[in-house]
Amino acid sequence: MVPTADHFDVVVIGGGPGGYAAALYGASAGLNIALIEKRWIGGTCLNVGCIPAKELLETAHVHRTVTEAASFGINAGEPQVDWSVTQQRKQAVVDELVGGVTTLLKGRKVTVYEGYGRLHAGRTVSVDPSDGSDRFEVTGDAVIIAAGSETRTIPGFDVDGTVVMTSDEVLSMPEIPGTAVVIGGGAIGCEFASMMSDMGSQVTVLEALPKILPGVDKDVTSMVERSFKKRGIEVRTGVTVTGHEPGDGGTVVNVEGADPIKTDVVVVSVGRKPATDDLGLDGTQVQLDERGFVQVDEVCRTGEEGVWAVGDCIATPALAHVGFAEGMVAIDGILGEDARPVDYGKVPWGIYCRPEVAFAGHSEQSAKEAGLDVVASKHRFTANSRAKIIGDQEGLVKVIATKTADGKAGTIVGVHMVGPWVTEQLGQGYLAVNWEATVDEVAAFIQPHPTLSELFGDTVQDMTGRRLH
Repeated sequence: MVPTADHFDVVVIGGGPGGYAAALYGASAGLNIALIEKRWIGGTCLNVGCIPAKELLETAHVHRTVTEAASFGINAGEPQVDWSVTQQRKQAVVDELVGGVTTLLKGRKVTVYEGYGRLHAGRTVSVDPSDGSDRFEVTGDAVIIAAGSETRTIPGFDVDGTVVMTSDEVLSMPEIPGTAVVIGGGAIGCEFASMMSDMGSQVTVLEALPKILPGVDKDVTSMVERSFKKRGIEVRTGVTVTGHEPGDGGTVVNVEGADPIKTDVVVVSVGRKPATDDLGLDGTQVQLDERGFVQVDEVCRTGEEGVWAVGDCIATPALAHVGFAEGMVAIDGILGEDARPVDYGKVPWGIYCRPEVAFAGHSEQSAKEAGLDVVASKHRFTANSRAKIIGDQEGLVKVIATKTADGKAGTIVGVHMVGPWVTEQLGQGYLAVNWEATVDEVAAFIQPHPTLSELFGDTVQDMTGRRLH
């Protein structure tokens, strides 16, 4: 008989953003919570995702800054990269943040079990401890499944961690490759391509879809593509890869209908899949869809009474901050409070390649496809004072709004940005979209000068029919 360790108000399976957010939020509301994590507190985001990726992108930014310093009268010479120090710094950042989450969990009296959790009938969760000790069970008045995701691969590209890598391996590669092929032109693929290019790699991006960065407004995507081309990053869209042939310390990637590409490394960046293959679920009404996602309703409830699911294991945008929001929605539901569904069409997105991309709400195309009659305005950073000062004028802000009966711009339904630090500028655009603000309402607010963010104000002001710049 499997021993039962304890009973909790809530048992959370998974310690990534969705899981630890639920645990911390619930504990702050006075709930007695257990969290079961099989590998890493912090999950993909803190360990092999958002945090280490952005840390390496910041290294690339520092490298660019030093390289271009002479234009400011700072003669620093040619920068030399010590990649081992870069990796040490990256890991130190990761370790500190993971330690911070662990300390928060401990401080809020969350019981953390290191092991593999599986759900069974009666909201019973079995735990196989990571240290190899005997299995035990915990029970909860409620259970939150936050199993996360894992890298997706493609046929013909077996991952060896040296020549063929996924995001898990590329973040810890021992050196910058001379050449790299990135398969997949989504957010993660473009971030890796940008980082490696800035650090000296010759990069080719291969994307099966007609354009890179699907879901992003075409004017923004075009700006990224032009920037990539100018920097020597080759982007091929609408292509199919058929495998590779290793040899001489690298490999040759075969592309259907085109010449093969010789490269030092291949980075497979074709998305992630839910880590739900071994969740147990026997004797429960929790259902998986055909892609392996846990099926939930608009407030993250599964088909089993008292069981919720959040984060990458459900079919919602695979973003850490979406996982945070879903974890809080689940806890609100467990507490019997008004759980407000996440409006997934209006969540903020940030892509940290160079130039950065940030957006919330409709693109011009998706708005029209949704049957909205819209108008759009876009302004470039070329004339922005702060952009000139920092020497980074590549990019634009685009605002999409409904068209009123008299043909004027009405409610703001989308804000798409590309350029310097736009991931830090999206806030006011995100609020405008989610508060369903009108162009006239937003245009009335004063923008600080000189700032990069005032370009958003200029773009909205232009839509009123009166403008300054």
